[in-house]
Amino acid sequence: MPSTISGFDEHTVRVDGLDLHVASGGEGPPLLLLHGFPQTHLTWRHVAPALADRFRVICPDLPGYGASAKPEGGHEQYAKRVTAAAMVALMRQLGHERFSLVGHDRGALVAFRAALDHPDAIDHLGVIDVIPTVDMWESLAGVGGVFGFHLYFLAQLNDLPERMIGADPDTFFGHFLDAWAEAGTFDDEVREAYLAATRDPETIHAICQDYRASAFADAAHDSEDRQAGRRIKAPTLAIWQDPGDMVPPFDPSAVWHDWAPDVRTLMLPGGHFLPETQPAAVAAAIRNLIS
Repeated sequence: MPSTISGFDEHTVRVDGLDLHVASGGEGPPLLLLHGFPQTHLTWRHVAPALADRFRVICPDLPGYGASAKPEGGHEQYAKRVTAAAMVALMRQLGHERFSLVGHDRGALVAFRAALDHPDAIDHLGVIDVIPTVDMWESLAGVGGVFGFHLYFLAQLNDLPERMIGADPDTFFGHFLDAWAEAGTFDDEVREAYLAATRDPETIHAICQDYRASAFADAAHDSEDRQAGRRIKAPTLAIWQDPGDMVPPFDPSAVWHDWAPDVRTLMLPGGHFLPETQPAAVAAAIRNLIS
């Protein structure tokens, strides 16, 4: 099929019984790029080609998102530990026992978990505009919950979020594309591609399961690792958005220094969707990380 990322091929890879939709291109050391909510591998449409001259770049739709299959069973199947294992298995199936891994948003949580659970597979780690789940939940208090309302809503242990979102998915998911982005971040075609990927009731359910997993599995896994003193071994890059006049309820630099002894940090203007608003800076930071 024609690729949504210039110069990349798109194909399906079956991993642990799941058909994963993957875009790949370039030659060189392997680099896995993982998207976030409410998006698909299209997130990397600017960054991936900029890196393809030096790396073999692989951009899947995460399980449950986009054109990838939706795991069956309870929300435990969407725990970042499970998804991280699937991403490691995907790369091994593509012939890469070790690779560098960069994620944005939900994809960054998967990348973080992969670096903790599979340190022998991850050469370098990059996380964009996120902090680990346990730190995120601990930071939410007072009016901070207003901005993170979706974290509570999507995690409800019944079908309330699915029913409410299903009544008007474009308004729900479009809210985040608009509220978290600078004006003009998405042209009409890209915005429609993201919204089209989230209209399917199975995708809506999968996204809710992803957030339920964060509330009831991922936070526990992070807490256990923190108490055990587990830290990321790979050289790490942590990028986050410049908050401007808004003061976040946490210090992302301090959080990531606690988890990753070998970490470099970078703050960029441009809102939450930095791979799309600051692709040149993001690509350059990734190059510098892996150099």
